[in-house]
Amino acid sequence: MFDFLSDYDNPTLLGAFWMTVKLTVVSGLGSLIWGTLLAAMRVSPVPLMRGFGTAYVNIVRNIPLTVIIIFTSLGLADVFGVTMGATDFKVQGFRLAILGLVAYTAAFVCEAIRSGINTVPLGQAEAARAIGLTFSQTLRLIILPQAFRSVIGPLANVLIALTKNTTVAAAIGVAEAAYLMKEMIENEAQVLLIGAVFAFGFVVLTLPTGLFLGWLGKRLAVKR
Repeated sequence: MFDFLSDYDNPTLLGAFWMTVKLTVVSGLGSLIWGTLLAAMRVSPVPLMRGFGTAYVNIVRNIPLTVIIIFTSLGLADVFGVTMGATDFKVQGFRLAILGLVAYTAAFVCEAIRSGINTVPLGQAEAARAIGLTFSQTLRLIILPQAFRSVIGPLANVLIALTKNTTVAAAIGVAEAAYLMKEMIENEAQVLLIGAVFAFGFVVLTLPTGLFLGWLGKRLAVKR
């Protein structure tokens, strides 16, 4: 029944999912950093920064991820010669995929964090300003710690969506799970079985993450 796996040894199958995990983890960290900066821009008192943050989020969220990923390869790499410091084609593809995933996912991270910022009582920011704290100090020391605690659940949803979105990286030749699944389907007739194996693999990756972060969100929720 599982003869189709004999042509693709376990390290290759596991390696494809390991690539998916690496794409998710690295892109997730990058998106969290860039998304937090964008959220700070969106609530900044500086009009230029607010305008940039708003324009970035509204534009990027309405561009398909496939277009962004392909642009990083055909646009940045082929046209502008951006190699991300890599000489190996596979490494370059991985880094460009990370860049595209971060650019796209950060817009959703930004909105999740901004919604958390809006849950913090305005009086806390006013009290911080009254004792002489700057905007950046207020944001870093008072607002963001509470905002993060209130948006663990939404951020978990963004992370799960990111895990599934890594399949788009196959469009530029990154050998993650969807890339291997496509090759196996092209060489084998057992389409449903192959699809079931890879679907189960993604469930294993996303379900525990969602359950853990959901529990963590309830555990760390700010009591108001």
